Amino acid sequence: MPPALTSSVWNRRSWLSAAAGVAGTTALPTSAWRQLAAANEAKQAPGWIDAHVHVWPALTNAFPLAKDFGPEVVQPSSFAPDELFSHCRPCGVDRIVLIQMNFFGFDNSYMLDAIARHPGVFSGVAVIDHEQRDLNQTMKRMHEKGVRGYRLYATADNVKSWQASKGIEAMFRTGAELGQAMCMLSDPEAIDGIEQLCSRHPQTAVVIDHFSRIGMRTSPTEEQLKTLCRLARHPKVYVKTSAFYALGKKLPPYTDLIPMIRRLLDAFGSERLMWASDCPYQVEAPHTYEASIALIRDRLDNLSDEDRQNLLRKTAERVFF
Repeated sequence: MPPALTSSVWNRRSWLSAAAGVAGTTALPTSAWRQLAAANEAKQAPGWIDAHVHVWPALTNAFPLAKDFGPEVVQPSSFAPDELFSHCRPCGVDRIVLIQMNFFGFDNSYMLDAIARHPGVFSGVAVIDHEQRDLNQTMKRMHEKGVRGYRLYATADNVKSWQASKGIEAMFRTGAELGQAMCMLSDPEAIDGIEQLCSRHPQTAVVIDHFSRIGMRTSPTEEQLKTLCRLARHPKVYVKTSAFYALGKKLPPYTDLIPMIRRLLDAFGSERLMWASDCPYQVEAPHTYEASIALIRDRLDNLSDEDRQNLLRKTAERVFF
């Protein structure tokens, strides 16, 4: 075997050899061979992706808080990458999308530093001033540093004002050019306004965080779910099935959220849904990282292997990596 061939080739050939041995004694139907092949491919695939995590350091002068934020807002007192790894790696998660924390404002330094220190592990969702003059150049610089999206605080009032904002128009336009998503921390009341933006910018990826927070303050309503699912008519809209600790009954194992997840699966398909933990809040007792990923990995009956791969890896990989 020439040195240029990788270990994955050896693994594949070893599996095929073993499969041939089985074939010599037992005739398996085509469907069984496909299942064996799928299982082998899964073993070769990278680990899962967590599409939404916040990290920050203990407060120092190196990474000052934004104006109008005091130390009391920083809870927990820190959540650094090593602490994140202690939760996610035992669950098979090896890549993470970092979301800029609001109390650093437009200073994305700590997130960018984490991306640089852990090549291939993190991508970033930054927060920038959409009214700045050099917006296009800022977005290009951010892209070079591993930023693949921008967080927008999509309250109903904000989204209404964005309809006439030249800065938001420029963000959507440049996002489409660079492959950077507009990531909406939205309320259900903002979805109609978000849809207007999606209609004007069909080539820009839009990611809805945390089910648009349906079920955070009150029980999900049929009208809210219909409104969210209506966004599925826009092919570049994605939804994060995330922040289970904050939705519905707000208690593990979170099975009360399964009907909402299934509605989204029917509307968007698994290829436009992505799982995320929303750490560090997901690891505050009685919640755990394992409980969050287990809802998608283990508790959705009749979820196909392909659907599970999409929710836990492939969708986030396409959008953010």
